Amino acid sequence: MKLKLIFLTLFLTTMQLALGQVRFEAKVSKKKLGVNERLRVDFEMNKDGDNFTPPSFSGFTVVGGPNQSISNSWVNGKRSYAKTFSYFLEPTRRGQFTIKQATIEIDGQTYKTLPIRVEVTGAVDKPKDGNDTDFVASENLHLIAEVSKSDPYLNEAITVVYKLYVSPRISVSNWRELDSPKYSDFWSQAIDMKQLKIENGQYKGEPYRYVVLRKTVLYPQKTGKLNIEPLTLTVSVDVPTKRRDIFGGRLYTTVNKTVAAGNRIIEAKPLPIQGKPDDFSGAVGDFDFKVTTNKVELDATESLDAKVLVSGNGNLKLFDLPKLNVPNGLEQYEPQHNERVRTNLTGMGGNISDTYTLVPQYKGKYPIPSISFSYFDLKTETYKRITSDEIVVNVKNGPDGGDTVVTSESGGTNKKLVTQVGNQFRFLKLNAGLQPIKKEYFFKSTVYWLSLTAPLLAIPLFLFFGKKRQERLSDVSGNRVRKADKLARKYLSEAKKNLGNQKEFYIAMERALHNYLKAKLHIQTSDMSKERIKRLLKERDVEDAISIEFIALLESCEFARYTPSSTSAMQQDYDKASRVIASIDKQL
Repeated sequence: MKLKLIFLTLFLTTMQLALGQVRFEAKVSKKKLGVNERLRVDFEMNKDGDNFTPPSFSGFTVVGGPNQSISNSWVNGKRSYAKTFSYFLEPTRRGQFTIKQATIEIDGQTYKTLPIRVEVTGAVDKPKDGNDTDFVASENLHLIAEVSKSDPYLNEAITVVYKLYVSPRISVSNWRELDSPKYSDFWSQAIDMKQLKIENGQYKGEPYRYVVLRKTVLYPQKTGKLNIEPLTLTVSVDVPTKRRDIFGGRLYTTVNKTVAAGNRIIEAKPLPIQGKPDDFSGAVGDFDFKVTTNKVELDATESLDAKVLVSGNGNLKLFDLPKLNVPNGLEQYEPQHNERVRTNLTGMGGNISDTYTLVPQYKGKYPIPSISFSYFDLKTETYKRITSDEIVVNVKNGPDGGDTVVTSESGGTNKKLVTQVGNQFRFLKLNAGLQPIKKEYFFKSTVYWLSLTAPLLAIPLFLFFGKKRQERLSDVSGNRVRKADKLARKYLSEAKKNLGNQKEFYIAMERALHNYLKAKLHIQTSDMSKERIKRLLKERDVEDAISIEFIALLESCEFARYTPSSTSAMQQDYDKASRVIASIDKQL
């Protein structure tokens, strides 16, 4: 009998130790999946801990999580506890991957999960279940990249427009860029999108709404097949379900979907060799060229500006302007480069220029010879050359030059050799080194007496402000009111920032209204029933219409959790909240 009791005691002790052990493990929804499927990973523990550290999830993109859930249950007087961190992953490629160890600290000890091997295969056919929210979102949401031309010339502008098509069956509440294209083989310029505009259109013959998310102008910098990388977004999609609320309205569920525009390949053609000018610098487009000066008559040592200007449409920022050649009698400085270029869907347009400062040293006539500019015209697909006119600068007054230099017979122009005589320019002396006749000493000066007496005069001020601060700190009720009022302003401003994000907007709006009531009516959130709020506002002589509007705002915040709402409706609720709070402030 004693032996049986000993065995029974040992068995019960072993069971208690086993039940009291800490359990921390990782679980996956599947160990083999397609590249177009998602994987759920759960890290589960039977005791609460601190400093949870997930693995890096190499080979996957985290599209959801961490989502935390806690379960508590009592069975026959025994407590069962479970805490879970869940992640949703999308594979980035095929292959064999390992979900590495996660760690957590429980009762001062560090626990680790076991690694799990996962195989990612090619894309699989997903079940076409019309009631599956993930499938419905995939079938009714499309991101498309529209390329204006698939076979441009080198340095010819093309446009990529990214459009997000949304079926009327669903709605989109939020989106963000998950991965942006790099355009490594292109010169790129994003066109500023001031405001997103929803338009009606068609996708594969069906009516859709779409919004243009991004417009980018590209100039190919290489020839051959060039890849335009995809734009990838994560989109929060509101999908209707079969369930309805107490008012008969359809309930929606939010699904996070990852959509990509897909790779686009273009074939960039090289510029033709036939007819290519020797001075061609890579200009492609439709241009005008001229050389001008701001004056043609002046005196020696005066300056004039000569501008080399190219205007039109094309790759204005991607080629060099021709250099200006001037006679020896004109002193030439480094040019100042200026660009006045705008970029739209047709490419770059405007003008670029180099402005040279020229200073003649002697009197006489100085011819600025003509120069040429060559470019490839996309309309005719031929090379064109524009030559500027010769400009003669007449220097009327100044010293005579030295020896005359005659050019070849074909030129027939006399040039004067410039010889520098003395200093043409004298610079202003910036530091004169002047000193005052009578020096003033700091000792017994006005500044000396002020610095000596100022601390003594400041003592009463410090005492006064210290007393006021102490009174403010001891005013517990007033501090609580001020804090609540500050939080109300904070959350109302936070609601304004979240216009367009329905869930976050109405959460911030509800917090703002509750904290405003805390500040003005001195009640806690737990006491905020609609009947009591209405009664307290009436006791404070607030108009009934204002009270009704305030209660309606609270109801809007409650109903918005279950029914979809537009951005215009959110703006109306925000404006109403600002107006109602201002009206109550005037009446309290």
